[in-house]
Amino acid sequence: MEDLFLGCRMNLCCPHVLEWFAIAISVSVEDMFPSVVCRMCLVLLALGFALSSPAQEVEIAPREGGRFVGAAGCKSSSCHGGAGEKRSQYLTWVQKDFHTRAYAILTDARSARIAETLGLPAAQESSRCTVCHSPFQSVAPARLMSTAHPDEGVSCESCHSAAESWLRGHTRKDWNYAMRVTAGMRDLKSFYVRANTCVACHQNLDVNILKAGHPELTFELDGQSVAEPKHWRDDDPSGGLRAWFVGQAVALREMSWALSKNGTPDAEEINRWKGLAWLLAKATAQQTNLPVIGQPGGTTSRSVFTGAQGQADLLARRAAESRLSDDLARQLLRVFAATDSEFVTSKETSPDLLFRRAQRLVLALDRLSAAVSNEAPGAAKNPVLAKLFEDVRSRADFQAPRFAEHLRSFVATIEPLLR
Repeated sequence: MEDLFLGCRMNLCCPHVLEWFAIAISVSVEDMFPSVVCRMCLVLLALGFALSSPAQEVEIAPREGGRFVGAAGCKSSSCHGGAGEKRSQYLTWVQKDFHTRAYAILTDARSARIAETLGLPAAQESSRCTVCHSPFQSVAPARLMSTAHPDEGVSCESCHSAAESWLRGHTRKDWNYAMRVTAGMRDLKSFYVRANTCVACHQNLDVNILKAGHPELTFELDGQSVAEPKHWRDDDPSGGLRAWFVGQAVALREMSWALSKNGTPDAEEINRWKGLAWLLAKATAQQTNLPVIGQPGGTTSRSVFTGAQGQADLLARRAAESRLSDDLARQLLRVFAATDSEFVTSKETSPDLLFRRAQRLVLALDRLSAAVSNEAPGAAKNPVLAKLFEDVRSRADFQAPRFAEHLRSFVATIEPLLR
């Protein structure tokens, strides 16, 4: 199937995450793709396990498949439902994380209106909705233990994988991280794997579902990870920039794939793709260690999207393995902030295209500013950056000249960060 699995379970090297995701949950791509309707990025990342060096090696045969246990397997006070930093992951999820409400969203009035518009049964009964909002409903019954319940929404195993094969062993002191992964736990220390775990339900959305009233999806791994109530530990100081790069590349790959499969792609979706491709073309032009994304031209075709898909995946893999410096973050911030001259309407740049550029640019400015300033999560935003966010809040209200003016003002506010 077009070389789906280029690597082993250890690193989930799937060139196309939607097809991988369909296999993982035992549905076809055709059934699954129209159902990518979850607004949330499934960013329940690696549990905060402290790595230990085993006193002796333990042989663990790689496991395939396995059954889903449900959150009940994680919530005891002696595991992840207790007090303290290392034992409160379940409590963080159930009390603070919006993923636990994914199923409940399907029962609200807006979901009912969307389902009615699309001629579907109740949203919580339609696979077009439950594949992301209630993943257990798409799993073959034989792979569900009695403790796994569909109304859990997006729970532990949605990100960490079916736990039957690793649940008991993953807390053993003589198991290191590689052993846990070999036993079937997903390798979420890899930003590439993290992005692939999240993107299927947070980037591509069937046009009909969008027109029926579903919020538009924009995948942004770094920012959405920071917004997630944290129940894991990241020790890599360059993680923010790498997460941003990998997330952008994986988003472009998914958008390219969707467009390549559509014989008559929607013009608005093409502009969304061009906006992100424009940003990554500028980003990759600033360094020599990563694959380059070409500037999007005026004409598009299936071959263009297919080529971009492969190049974006390569960029995501390489960025995930690279050590990206603070100097690169400052350089990117400087280049992006100086793009005010590129927000002028012309024959080649429609107002909609400029809006799509601006959407991606503002998110990039936010994450890169945080990276170079070591900004703490929840810190107050730069007031001018807040104006830029307000500029892109609505497509109908977007004004390119005003956005360019605010962008010029933003440059002055970041000069201390760029020295």
